Amino acid sequence: MRMRPTLSWAPAEDLPPGTTDLAPVVDALSTGGVLVLSGAGLSTESGIPDYRGEGGSLGRHTPMTYQEFTASAQARRRYWARSHLGWRIFGRARPNAGHRAVAAFERHGLLSGVITQNVDGLHQAAGSRDVVELHGSLERVVCLSCGAGSARRELALRLEEANAGFEPVAAGVNPDGDADLTDAQVGGFRVMPCVSCGGILKPDVVFFGESVPPPRVEQCRQLVREATSLLVLGSSLTVMSGLRFVRQAFQASTPVLIVNRDATRGDQLALTRVALPLGEALTSVAGHLKLPADGNH
Repeated sequence: MRMRPTLSWAPAEDLPPGTTDLAPVVDALSTGGVLVLSGAGLSTESGIPDYRGEGGSLGRHTPMTYQEFTASAQARRRYWARSHLGWRIFGRARPNAGHRAVAAFERHGLLSGVITQNVDGLHQAAGSRDVVELHGSLERVVCLSCGAGSARRELALRLEEANAGFEPVAAGVNPDGDADLTDAQVGGFRVMPCVSCGGILKPDVVFFGESVPPPRVEQCRQLVREATSLLVLGSSLTVMSGLRFVRQAFQASTPVLIVNRDATRGDQLALTRVALPLGEALTSVAGHLKLPADGNH
């Protein structure tokens, strides 16, 4: 039986309510030096579901853990079969208005950087440049034996050749790029080894149960230290990998602002939580700042 990682929390009854007032966000960005911390909620308008929001994938999907992936060949077969199909769907996702607004903020010098918990590459596709991918990227693959890295598109071609005719219909795709397939659908899928040493290949992402590399954490901590404020976009802050930066900012008296429709684990540490859809909210903020958020310079 697959064990579900702990991915939820119960909001306290005394959490401050959300607001629709964007003025604090506009004011923070007007000052400049804002650090963005983005989560899966920012990509839902691109067709990629989040884990915990309305229609989130946790209700039907148990994410792969590092421990399961490394311990079980069957788990790796299931992961790569589902991920191979999910990769095709991910490849069709395009940046939405929220991503474009963040890129506009950066382009006009209002941001000190972007930390994203997402692995979809949509910030960069929208034009953002100073992006730290906290949980890695599905664009890359790494060998667990020799450490060799390679492009995911190269592995995708190898998997296509080894699994000709693999065309199952998925029930959905998840924020980690894992499509919903049954065990029967993945039973005959062939997994490809590292071309350099024959070792186990893993997507260059941080699985649940796996730690973010310490140098990357320190890079993010330094960004928090240098920021004038921290703007959280589309994250429930349920897992510590993102919440720790909110706590760091709060302890340093750096204002924390959150835009997320649902309550988050960081609400009590935030100056405000705007409970609006990300695309709508950030497009409105860009308008208040008289910035084009559609990718035009």
